[in-house]
Amino acid sequence: MAEALERVAAAHPECDLSNPGTPSATVAILRHRNSVLDHLVLADSPIVLEEADVYTAITDLRVDEILPDLRAEVERHETHTPGHREALQRLVLAQRQVRNTPEGYWVAASSPEAAEHALSGTTPLEGLRSAAVMSDGVSRLVTEYQMATWPEVFATLRGGGPRELIETVRKVEATDPTGRRWPRYKAGDDATVAFCRW
Repeated sequence: MAEALERVAAAHPECDLSNPGTPSATVAILRHRNSVLDHLVLADSPIVLEEADVYTAITDLRVDEILPDLRAEVERHETHTPGHREALQRLVLAQRQVRNTPEGYWVAASSPEAAEHALSGTTPLEGLRSAAVMSDGVSRLVTEYQMATWPEVFATLRGGGPRELIETVRKVEATDPTGRRWPRYKAGDDATVAFCRW
């Protein structure tokens, strides 16, 4: 991952990549190698492993641990209101100051150093039924909205695939368009899923 970040940065010499607002992304990588699965997670896009009736979520939630007062201020407002926009702007500006620093949290941006702070490991493939790599815009159905369990998520993935799971997330969010029930930064976040079966 460090090499990839270096290559992308080198491809954009005209950009000010030292700017705290430089584009960044979460990372969730699952690699099948021989009889094992390697994982790498940077920020809050999780990988969930299914083994019989056990579900293991691998995620990096350091971003949730910083700036709790500013986060709480955002969550006090309904989405799409002036108060929400102003509070969110203050939070984003403060997050940029601690992004990719030891005092803050790590995401993939212009510095290859971020790769050193990713969560990585290896899991034997034996006994695993499937895995899902997803953005937090999907995992929040379980983690934040608590409108499904991991077994229900995997049943949906087996029955209707990623599209049906994402549609389920959007239907749930549509019942709370202003974030009153589930305070959040926007009505719906990015939603991506890769479903792997063996």
